[in-house]
Amino acid sequence: MKRDIILAGVGGQGVLSIAAIIAQAAVSAGLAVRQSEVHGMAQRGGAVLAHLRIADKPIASDLVPQGGADLIIAMEPLESLRYAAWLSPKGVLVTALEPFINIPDYPAIESITGVIQRFPQYRLVDAASLAKKAGHSRTVNMVMVGAASPFLPIPAETIESTITAMFAAKAPDIAAANSKAFHLGRETAEENTGTGATK
Repeated sequence: MKRDIILAGVGGQGVLSIAAIIAQAAVSAGLAVRQSEVHGMAQRGGAVLAHLRIADKPIASDLVPQGGADLIIAMEPLESLRYAAWLSPKGVLVTALEPFINIPDYPAIESITGVIQRFPQYRLVDAASLAKKAGHSRTVNMVMVGAASPFLPIPAETIESTITAMFAAKAPDIAAANSKAFHLGRETAEENTGTGATK
């Protein structure tokens, strides 16, 4: 068993927190993990990228090869397309729907989602709305962990316990909100199956 994952977004969106949660949950589940981060210009709202590889045996390299990713998790839609070349033909693209407009010629959101909807498997997640429903707008990244969780080789309860442990030191209400965000993200991914054209 092996899952190769690309995580993408821009600085401040919590991409590396997502990577940390998934990696720790995988270790807790007894799996091998390799991770490589490319921060880019994260502090200026630039691209942030992480490669995450999970397997039930030792992993030789930190980097996911182009065309080899089983899963792309993106915190905003244009960034999901930036790394589309890494997705395998059978892979799943999971992206937050809300754009982070940090360039003057940002394309119309309808044109971006139109491209995403042509992928064989995808999830477009209204993560900001779900985070508000969870009780805290800053839980968007845990919504995305939840939305990606059906495609991870890790039990949902292991991921949730990792989230609770990570946020418990901050405050009980923060931990509860992040846990709820995870559940809402998972529910929307399971209920709204996105399939595009299979070519």
